[in-house]
Amino acid sequence: MAKNPVLECLLQMIDQAFDKKSWHGTNLRGSIRGLTAAQAAWRPRPDRHSIADIVLHTAYWKYAVSRRYTGEKRGSFTVEGSNWFTIPDPLSEATWKSYIRLLEAEHRRFRAEVAKLSDRDLDIKPAKSKITHRQIIQGMAFHDVYHAGQIQVLKRMQLGG
Repeated sequence: MAKNPVLECLLQMIDQAFDKKSWHGTNLRGSIRGLTAAQAAWRPRPDRHSIADIVLHTAYWKYAVSRRYTGEKRGSFTVEGSNWFTIPDPLSEATWKSYIRLLEAEHRRFRAEVAKLSDRDLDIKPAKSKITHRQIIQGMAFHDVYHAGQIQVLKRMQLGG
């Protein structure tokens, strides 16, 4: 249960953008449901991102923002690198499923850290940041929706429909 209406709204945004029903269309978790590793690894061109790239990218940013709240050291993400990663070619089903589990785990961690914030925390600018925690949290929800839309486009390009 959220501590205040603003935090409750932010948590709803996070939930709808990631895995709860929303009016805007498919959320991030829904956009990858049922995809095979081959489908996730497909690229419209060699220099474009795949669905698997986007999944790791979104997991990483959930991790990076959670780190602001936990104080965890930089460089502790499960996959080596940051932001955009090198995906194995070919991408195995086991590795693809591990990316999905990583995304889900990082999302749960991010959401749990947000739920701990107080009213006053929301309007604080973290060290080395130009924006408040509230703006960061809103941006994370928007980030999920943005990438869910990209994934939907990639699926249509590849699979039709």
